[in-house]
Amino acid sequence: MTKTINVHRRWDTLRTFSLLKGQPVFECSTGAKIGEVTDLCITNEGVVKGLMVKKGAFFKQTYFLDIRDVASFGWDGVMIEDDDSLERLKTTPEYTLNHQHSLNGKMMISKSGESLGLLQDVYFHEELGTIVGYEITDGFFSDITDGKQIIHSEKPPAIGKDAIIVDVNHT
Repeated sequence: MTKTINVHRRWDTLRTFSLLKGQPVFECSTGAKIGEVTDLCITNEGVVKGLMVKKGAFFKQTYFLDIRDVASFGWDGVMIEDDDSLERLKTTPEYTLNHQHSLNGKMMISKSGESLGLLQDVYFHEELGTIVGYEITDGFFSDITDGKQIIHSEKPPAIGKDAIIVDVNHT
């Protein structure tokens, strides 16, 4: 069971990281598998700037794929025009969902001071990278009894060291 708070958009044009994680990245012209998605690169303004992609057979290296260079997000793979779109990840992203500077598990608090839960996943527009929803959890048993909650916010979050502050209206 999922509780939804203030959702007024069509969610079928959105993507969650949990659906994207582990998906193969293919080159459109050759059909070659280039690598697989391992994380999101998120800016201080709460925008998905790109994807972290692991590439290589034995010595896997992490690359950055700008979200604007994604030709399409399919249910079974991410398509790019060519692997020149991948850049070697030289600097640590501002934030990720699961790696360094991780947002996963960070406390989410409303601007009115209400604790919302812990961040578990994000909903974002594929074309723009704009995060418009946050899946939160209060823990395993709460998820089983009450379901996960989805928080909707039109405005960018304030990402801090200890918490993520979101402007959210309950319905």
